[in-house]
This record gives sequence, C-alpha cells and structure tokens, in this order.
Amino acid sequence: MSTITTPYHKHDGEKNNYIEDDASAASEDIYIVRQRYGYFSIFLSLIQIAVLVLMIWQCGLAPLTLNPMVGPYPDALSYWGGKNTILIVDDGEYWRLVTPLFLHAGIIHLLGNVGVLIDVGAFFEREWGSCRFIIIILFTTVGSSLLSCIFFPDSISVGSSGALLGMFGAKLSEVFCRACESKATKQGRIGHEVRMEQLGGVMCSVVIVALFSFIPFVDWAAHLGGLISGITIGLVLFSAMIQSYFFSFLWFILGLALSIAYVTVLVVMLFEDIEPSEELRDVCEYYQQYFEDYECNCQLEQQSGD
Repeated sequence: MSTITTPYHKHDGEKNNYIEDDASAASEDIYIVRQRYGYFSIFLSLIQIAVLVLMIWQCGLAPLTLNPMVGPYPDALSYWGGKNTILIVDDGEYWRLVTPLFLHAGIIHLLGNVGVLIDVGAFFEREWGSCRFIIIILFTTVGSSLLSCIFFPDSISVGSSGALLGMFGAKLSEVFCRACESKATKQGRIGHEVRMEQLGGVMCSVVIVALFSFIPFVDWAAHLGGLISGITIGLVLFSAMIQSYFFSFLWFILGLALSIAYVTVLVVMLFEDIEPSEELRDVCEYYQQYFEDYECNCQLEQQSGD
C-alpha cells in the first residue's frame, strides 16, 4: 500500500493546498489538503483548557464523590453556560445551545475530547478548510444540544462530544459525495485510499461512542443529535464535490432541506412539548437537596457582585 504523507509547507498554486516539502517526498505519495494547520481546532482546544482552569479557580475543585471527572462543583457547569433546558425555554438563554462546546465536566472529560479534536479534528480541518469546519462544529453543537434538551430536559450537559460526532457525520457525507471521483490520476487514487481509511476509523469511533452511550449519565442524545446534524450539513457542504451537476444539486437541496427540517422539528418540540423541571432554575439549591454540606462557590461570588 502507498505511503500517505501529511502536508506541511509548500503552497500549491492558487488552490490554497499544501504539500510536503521534504527531500524524501520524491519517493512517496503526497496527499494534498487545503491548509497547513487546523487553526480553529487548536484555538478551540486552548479555549476549552482555559475555561476549565477558570471554572476550577472560581468555583473550586470538587471531591471525587461529587465529580469523578476531576473538575469543579457540578453547579459551576450551569453557571458557566451548560445546557440547562429550563433556562433556555423559559428565560430565553438560547446561547446555551452553543456554549456547552467550550465546557467540560473535568480534566478526564477534557483530555478525551481535546485529544480527538487535536488529532482527528485538526486533520479534517486541514482537508476541509477552516470555514467549512467551523460551520460543521457550530451547527452540530446546536443540533446535539437541541436533541439533548428534548430527551434529557432535567439535566445539565456540557462537552464537545456532540460536535465531534457531528464532525464524524460530516466525514461520512464527504465520503459519500466523493465516492464516484475518478481514480485515474495519482492524486485521485491517493485521496480515495485516504478517505477509505478515514471511513473505517470513523465507523469504529461511532460504534465505540455508541457503546459508551449506554453508560449512566452519558448524554447519548447529544451524541446522536451531533451525528445526525453532521450528516445533513455535510451533504450541504460537500455536495459541490459531486462531479454530476444534477446529483450535486439534488444532494445539496436534500441536505439543506434535512438540515432545516431537523432544527425546525426539534425547536417546535422543545417549545411546545417539553416541560422542563423548575428545580434546575437554581442549580445550587438543586444539588444541596442531594449532597450534605454542598458548597455553592459560584453562586456566592455572583451574589456578592450584585
């Protein structure tokens, strides 16, 4: 099998592609991507790390009996912007559909998601370009949060795993849209081999996440919502790569219709059919009901600043 090398330095014309600039490249097959680094993936990872550090600094490090992920007290997750359905539906805090992307329950949770983002996400971003990648991440974050609100309206959720599943869903759509690309050229053959390897890795990752979704307290709805919305937005973004104009237009319209329908149906269900519990309006009081001597450092600082 041909050796696939990742791109680093040389700019390939006006297409914003980068290829390996190395003496050994002459004897290797080169896989061309759109840009040198996964800029947004790196930036997002740094933001996620910084936010967790600030959460622990402000709200305190919770004992493992309260937070086995090695992180802040649970009420901090809502104060910092976690998905809290009652605040979204009744108080209009719609930004909570996006902010869970930047939050994690603890160090263990953070390391798992950042590891995937820096390893797989950064490479996908280099293939797709930052603009496509950002659209996928943001749209799938909203898609995962909406489905989580519907299936788990009385829980607080944080993390970027829904968006990561969305990224995998978008890759599935890309592989589908580019399945019939010609392999007559060297680059066409290399691209096909790379996407087939990626397809195997994505399917394996999706199966593993699906299995872990049966563990208690794991938000499987966010994972499923991210995957579905990733597939639909992926059809919109990658249908242009289909060589047939007719099928390119057909799959673009289908992807756009499915993306709009997915969000519309979930929003209607959320505001018409879901009645979230009032208990989570005050998360400090909520956790104090279940844990003796529970500390609410975040709430105390908020009150002192009012």
